[in-house]
Order: sequence, then C-alpha cells, then structure tokens
Amino acid sequence: MLRDFIIQAKAVSDETRVRILKLLEERELCVCQLMDILVMGQSTVSKHLGILKTAGLVECRRDGTWTFYRLSDKTINNYNLDFLKLLSSCLEDDILIQEDKKKLNESVKQDIKVLCKPKKV
Repeated sequence: MLRDFIIQAKAVSDETRVRILKLLEERELCVCQLMDILVMGQSTVSKHLGILKTAGLVECRRDGTWTFYRLSDKTINNYNLDFLKLLSSCLEDDILIQEDKKKLNESVKQDIKVLCKPKKV
C-alpha cells in the first residue's frame, strides 16, 4: 500500500503531469492535442502520459493512428481515484491552468487530421 501511494504521489508531483490531468478533466485528448496545448514534443508528452498511465491515473484507447487519453475511472489501488478527486478540486484559479484550458478550447476546434499531421522540416 505504501508503494502504491508513493507511485501516485510521484506521478502528481510534476507540473507537466498536473497540467495534463487538469486538461483531461475537461475531455479525452490525443497526444497531438496535448502537444499543441502544452507546446511540447511528442516524446516529452508521451513520457509524462506513460508515468500517469503506470500510476493508474489515465487510460488510453487507440483509434486508427491516434492514441486518446482520458482520466481513469477504474480503481487500480487504494489511491488513484482519491488523487484524481483531490486534483479536481484544486488549481482552478491558477493562471497556467486557465491558459491551458483556453488553448484547449482552441485546439479542439482544429481538425485532428490537420493538427496531427507530421510537420515537414
């Protein structure tokens, strides 16, 4: 049980991961949408999503070439849903979280096929 708690605590102890969780409170998102909102590369976003998934805080599903993430609603240990519940009641007045949610509203208006199209270098 202590190990489960520590895994959860470490997962939510990073600013980027908290930002991702706050965005996923709003809706399911694909990696490309998170990259667009957070202005981060695919490997960075995927690394953070992997940590959140291992902690049982997010779930993913594949749809063609896209992978979509959402907050977990399954109890995998004694703490994952408690951490999500705590987080849902916090940080709504944080400027960075508010900016992320504004970017989210713009990002979801874009066609996912255009947004997730590989960029030419």
